[in-house]
Amino acid sequence: MDFQPTRDQRDLRAGVRELLAGRYGRDALRAAVDAGSAVDRELWRELGAAGFFALRLPEAEGGVGLGLPEAVLAFEEAGRALLPGPLVATHLAAGSVPGAAAGTAVVTAFDLGERGGPLVSYLAEADAVLGAARLPPGEPVRSADPLTPLHRVTGGGPADVSAYREAGALLTAALQAGSALRTLELAVRYAGEREQFGQPIGAFQAVKHLCAGMLVRAELARTAVYAAAVTAQAAAGADGADGEAAEVAGEIAAAKLLADEAAVRNARDCLQVHGGMGFTWEADVHLHLKRAWVRAEQWVTAAAAEELLAEELSRIATGGEPR
Repeated sequence: MDFQPTRDQRDLRAGVRELLAGRYGRDALRAAVDAGSAVDRELWRELGAAGFFALRLPEAEGGVGLGLPEAVLAFEEAGRALLPGPLVATHLAAGSVPGAAAGTAVVTAFDLGERGGPLVSYLAEADAVLGAARLPPGEPVRSADPLTPLHRVTGGGPADVSAYREAGALLTAALQAGSALRTLELAVRYAGEREQFGQPIGAFQAVKHLCAGMLVRAELARTAVYAAAVTAQAAAGADGADGEAAEVAGEIAAAKLLADEAAVRNARDCLQVHGGMGFTWEADVHLHLKRAWVRAEQWVTAAAAEELLAEELSRIATGGEPR
């Protein structure tokens, strides 16, 4: 079986990268940070027109008719560009919330669990909340990421998003993998440009080891995300038994766990490679780290992923029945 991306998949990835490079490059990112504008409605509509949110929606319903393997490629590029906004929730809402597929509506979700109360990202910018009949009231709370505003919902309980959790976790893992790959690029580039003692710092073994570790983590995470997407897509087109569903859940949990670790640790190591420069506001490294922290709490946390994996291993060890 060939697990390399097809020509069409490579073209899709290149097209998303080109779109984001033209519309959300570094200048646009820094302008958004300075202005505190988390969601660019015009860009959101452009993403909708490009089919970003309707990638998995059937063609008969006005979508692109592709699957999870293609969606993770697109979301990986969004993570690489550090594109803010409730991308995953709006993608999941395509076909069920009017305007989500076309990018004319911004949809968020109760994907952060409960920490002193249900937290929702981008509530002030959203037109709808996935699974909720209306927008709930909320109070702003401080967020680690300047482009991921958070609200604590004050009225009613959180909407049930269990039906979207696996797909949401996998697409968030793709965002994390993209961020991990980008911080690797930033570290390698800086290590080749910055000189110390008459030579690029990338020539020093300690820096080489940091960059090599970043590469291993990023590629392992990307491979896990791609594999989980292929497995989940195949299972969706078959009569899934309980064991197969558990296998899919386990692969997605593993992909999220590895991608979260890669995004956070790569951002930390990228900061280390940059030295004192990495701690400054002008460097982009801290933005990747802060976004990675927030995404690690979305859909499936590390603790939840570890429990899912333990259950799957137990099921395998006992011949199909969980302990």
